[in-house]
Amino acid sequence: MSQFPDVSATPVPAVGARAARALTAEFARQNAATTALLIGADHYSAVVAAAVEALLPGDTLILVAGEHSSADLLRGHITGLGSWVADRVKIVESLDEVQGADVVIVGEPQTGTAEDTRGLIEKLTKHLNDGAVLSLATPAGPGRTQGAAAELFRQGSLFGVGSDLVVRNQPPLRVHKLRFTPADVATAAGLAPAYRPSSVPVTRTMHIDSNGVAAAGIALGLAALARRARPKSKLWLIPALAAGPVAAFFRDPERDVPTDPAAVISAADGKVLSVERMHDERFGPGEFLRIAVFLSVFDVHVNRTPVAGRVADYFVEEGGYANAATAAAEHNVAAYTVLDTDNGTVVVAQRTGLIARRIVQRAPVGTLLAKGERYGLIRFGSRTDVYLPADKAEALVSVDERVVGGSTIIARWR
Repeated sequence: MSQFPDVSATPVPAVGARAARALTAEFARQNAATTALLIGADHYSAVVAAAVEALLPGDTLILVAGEHSSADLLRGHITGLGSWVADRVKIVESLDEVQGADVVIVGEPQTGTAEDTRGLIEKLTKHLNDGAVLSLATPAGPGRTQGAAAELFRQGSLFGVGSDLVVRNQPPLRVHKLRFTPADVATAAGLAPAYRPSSVPVTRTMHIDSNGVAAAGIALGLAALARRARPKSKLWLIPALAAGPVAAFFRDPERDVPTDPAAVISAADGKVLSVERMHDERFGPGEFLRIAVFLSVFDVHVNRTPVAGRVADYFVEEGGYANAATAAAEHNVAAYTVLDTDNGTVVVAQRTGLIARRIVQRAPVGTLLAKGERYGLIRFGSRTDVYLPADKAEALVSVDERVVGGSTIIARWR
């Protein structure tokens, strides 16, 4: 008999490999010794496979069987994976045997009522260590749950530290990551960049952001409609030919992030516009070193975090849409992500430009971000500024120098 609430009579949606990676991402990105608890585990599931793949030498993975498995089946499966895995995986009959975990993963998507979902979350919070993350999924399509999706969105608005839509799953799933107690800022330095399904792989080293996939799909859809409406006209070629360049604008290449702990890396590709010391009372009384980078329409527009830290604040200030390469861009619409770090307050500003009108930021307050982690993008030409405590950082780039986001070292901690 299951020890968890009977969330629904509706068949539980399958979790494919991509959704499983999203569910287990918080465990996979931990480089320090970590305890993960996976409930609703089935011996044949992709979630168990992803969790086992994420194991490092100091880790412990605790499995609680789901409706379609048993502790004995899980033991047989884990034993068959060899002694290295078996030594790090513990299978328990009941949650009562579990003390606490750094990451808790619910292996089966939630399809029940809001009340059932709240009950499950309340039960699992007792097994979360301080700063731990609870990862759950729910079907993304309308009418596929009895209230679980709405409840997880509500919980996410209060405690969310990430939400990933996995379209390439049948049915599509949305993964919610919740943190109920603050995480230690120092923990961020030991994290690897999180796996994000919003970045769609094209080759081993090149991805396309989901925004680009959607935009290219719209362009191809318009081409199909135009050809159907006017089959003798060649106008359909315009949106058809535009689909490739539009997708290419949203390209998201893999980058080798410098491992030097004293290095501050560029948040974006582009050309350095300015390197200056300044005061900004919005971020504190001290002096800041600001490094501004201009992104042309030919640059990669995915933004990455320059340092590891915890998102302490996020706000948007209204303004204009002047050319991002001019001084007037100081008054453009801008989104500010404020990070708490081991070296003080660090801020990344995403500024719109003459063409750019849309800022995407995917890191809610409370999220831990690794150095070089993708956290958002700006559509079309724009500018990205990095603010560092001036008394602790030394600039290593100069005006007009080309920088590469997630790779070029723009400053160094003193």
